Amino acid sequence: MKTIGVVDTTFARFNMGRAAVDEIQQNVSAKIKRITVPGVKDLPVASKKLIEEEGCDIVIALGMPGAKEQDKICAHEASTGIIQAQLMTNTHIIEVFVHEDEAKDEKELAFLMEMRSREHALNVVNMLFHPEKLVKQAGTGQRQGFEDVGTLRH
Repeated sequence: MKTIGVVDTTFARFNMGRAAVDEIQQNVSAKIKRITVPGVKDLPVASKKLIEEEGCDIVIALGMPGAKEQDKICAHEASTGIIQAQLMTNTHIIEVFVHEDEAKDEKELAFLMEMRSREHALNVVNMLFHPEKLVKQAGTGQRQGFEDVGTLRH
């Protein structure tokens, strides 16, 4: 049985991990290993540990960087660490960040956090179980959380 790792943060203002786990469980039968860490800079090592110590075939790393410049720098550093962990383990870690200033208000922010978590959880399912579905979506302007933008016409 395939194993999916889910790592989320306490800093996020929405339970992104719960939404991702729920979406995975609605779509596929897989073992799920979930851990929660304080913030986005903790995601890379937690993801790497899920792969190396828990045998995860893929990991979804979910977090919410704040709106301040310092938070954006931390998000960049976390992204760099996630990329490094992917290269070190030769395993996909799907980064799912929702920046606190992406939405116009708290209601839209909660909506965005849930939808991006769920839609990327489906990407994880498809990468692991149905990669042909992603091939069919190539170049279609998919967006996780907000409305898709569609294919360019020329």
